[in-house]
Amino acid sequence: MSILIGVGVVSTMTVLYLGRKGWHAFHQAVGITPGVLVYQDAKAPLSLSHIKWQQLNLNKKHLKNLSDNQLHQLQRIDEKVNSYQAYQKALPDQSKTPAVTEQQFVLHKMLHTRLPEMLASYYHLTNININANHVNEAKDGEKSEANELLQKVLNNIEQRLDKLLAQMEAQQLQQLRVMDSYIESHDS
Repeated sequence: MSILIGVGVVSTMTVLYLGRKGWHAFHQAVGITPGVLVYQDAKAPLSLSHIKWQQLNLNKKHLKNLSDNQLHQLQRIDEKVNSYQAYQKALPDQSKTPAVTEQQFVLHKMLHTRLPEMLASYYHLTNININANHVNEAKDGEKSEANELLQKVLNNIEQRLDKLLAQMEAQQLQQLRVMDSYIESHDS
């Protein structure tokens, strides 16, 4: 009887040990660490040192004076640009040549030329106001106007990206409908 209990305990321990080793090996194979879960609050204030840009090439120094909402919006824009770029890179794999429309060209110019220029101008304007150290209504008015203009540009870029992504989705859906129609017409 004691032999049976001993064999049962040893078998249970072996199964638990091998199961745990297999669990860790599986997680290591897919590139995650088991037992380590880091919660990231999407609404938490962003730290410039932790922001990683996927597509946008922005000078971190020029981002110092931006509000937290503007940083979150820039991060959303970066994620949308990354989705768009992934779609564009996948087109040759589908034997399709990516055609650049005027919308896409203008958006590219805004993202990679005008946005960094505008952020640099905003940074310099806000630094001049900080360094001048005058509590002047005209300077506050200029900073307020610059903030509104920057927000307007960010909103415009995000809206253009949203339209472009919606257009991509509509094209993909249309292609699926055409393929479905083609398959159904040849089923009989």
